[in-house]
Amino acid sequence: MSVVPAPATAPGAPALELRGASRWYGNVVAVNDVSFSLAAGITGLLGPNGAGKSTLLHMMAGFLAPSAGSVLVEGRPSWRNPEAYRALGLVPEREAVQPFLTAREFVRFNAVMQGVADPGGATERALDEVDLRGAADRKIGTFSKGMRQRAKVAGALVHDPRILLLDEPFNGMDPGQRLHMMELLRAQADAGRTVLISSHILEELDRLADGVLVLVSGRLAASGHFREIRRLMTDRPHTFVLRSSDDRRLAAALFAHPSVAGAELSAAGLTVRTEDRSAFAHALPKVARAMDVTLREVRPSDESLESVFSYLVQR
Repeated sequence: MSVVPAPATAPGAPALELRGASRWYGNVVAVNDVSFSLAAGITGLLGPNGAGKSTLLHMMAGFLAPSAGSVLVEGRPSWRNPEAYRALGLVPEREAVQPFLTAREFVRFNAVMQGVADPGGATERALDEVDLRGAADRKIGTFSKGMRQRAKVAGALVHDPRILLLDEPFNGMDPGQRLHMMELLRAQADAGRTVLISSHILEELDRLADGVLVLVSGRLAASGHFREIRRLMTDRPHTFVLRSSDDRRLAAALFAHPSVAGAELSAAGLTVRTEDRSAFAHALPKVARAMDVTLREVRPSDESLESVFSYLVQR
């Protein structure tokens, strides 16, 4: 996949920078005092639904003014700065594609709006990049969700931006489309572009993101290398609910195991807390077998994304 190298950002200025950025709507705080800076490469913006990810992307794209702090694109404010818009390509989560247009018309419209010197040529290149040339003359209203996503990506790429902001870009894509999109985004990063991908699914960013920003309730809960963030999310306290042929005997035996931090009997079964999920998972069947207890149900009770992210906030 061939991608033209991106022009360099001004010396000393990050591609994207937030300094104490906040955004509120009346009494509702959507983004609260967020600071970070990004250079070339792929960064994942991770958080549960409603965490403020879309608001953050819209501030970076210049669609929303920060209520406090600053949002800078290549050293300049993103709000009311048309020159900053030229450096950005945005793929919003919401459908922003007119269904009566063909894919070619939609992408060319974006090229014209951005003042591209050769809108026709740029349109064909962008359609090729997202592998949509074969369906380019179909109306977007007839597209599948995955195809509409690819059309939006083509519209964001058509003016050759130095920064890409993508909000849940893999929604509706089948495995083949997802793989192609990952290759495309990696090629963009390898060419020196800054790519920020918002998602609420950790596994989507596993093979793609170099770094991760974790947003919870509008606050930046954690940031760093993907492997370190994943370790923080995995090596946290876990709670399991067990049902067995003899919950009381099983509880007494599990209390003696070093991986178990606590256990509680109730009508719902046996609730066990552990800070070493892997050790507990290996120990449980051995303990049950040694006590001649039959396990009937083992289920985690705290596996929602909200609980994972809340743990990061509370650390």
